[in-house]
Amino acid sequence: MLINCQNTSFGYEGHTVVSSLNFSVTSGDFLLVAGENGSGKSTLVKGLLRLITPMQGTMVFGPEFDQAKVGYLSQQAAAKQDFPAGVSEIVMSGNLGKKGFWPFYNKAEKHKAEENLQLLGIAGLKNRCFRELSGGQQRRVLLARSLCAADKLLVLDEPFAGLDPLISVELYQLLKKINRELGFTIIMVSHEIEAADCATHVLHLQKKQLFFGSMEKYQQSEISKKFFVKMETADA
Repeated sequence: MLINCQNTSFGYEGHTVVSSLNFSVTSGDFLLVAGENGSGKSTLVKGLLRLITPMQGTMVFGPEFDQAKVGYLSQQAAAKQDFPAGVSEIVMSGNLGKKGFWPFYNKAEKHKAEENLQLLGIAGLKNRCFRELSGGQQRRVLLARSLCAADKLLVLDEPFAGLDPLISVELYQLLKKINRELGFTIIMVSHEIEAADCATHVLHLQKKQLFFGSMEKYQQSEISKKFFVKMETADA
């Protein structure tokens, strides 16, 4: 087991943002963290990344969990699109968290970057400047960077927000492939309906935990039906 939460609460300066968390993540899971804006999703992500500690309860990380080998991509990072760097440089920079003070990339790291560029269909862009790319291409580059940083765990916080729906669908299917075929564990915050097609499990928050379980059981729940109706109405 990678992560296990029991009666966990997170917040800031004595103010609880999300509470009553009881869930677990095992290797190979694709956990969708769902909920409306302000429900505590991003606060939970900070807890998963060990940027904040629980106010109550416990969050236990298994021996397989390695903080230095977590690939992370947030909506905020994706929004910083004016990098004056090249695509290859950005993708390979995902290795920096594991390198300590050694500033040079070895053969294996360069090969991994090439593999991730191929996987995400952007090998032809490797010599391009990042800021010249389209929004969808930039997200692919940043996802490739996250894969270089990761061992087998990706944490994604609204990674495709603001993109054209057709582009988002393609990227979600790539994530599904990364999970199912490459064996990556993925924890992803999203309120987009398309994300439901990828996940194996769902954690639904509204300041507290409303649901945790398999995607199949979630789709049968009243919480899911109300949430997706609301999202479809908002998208319309």
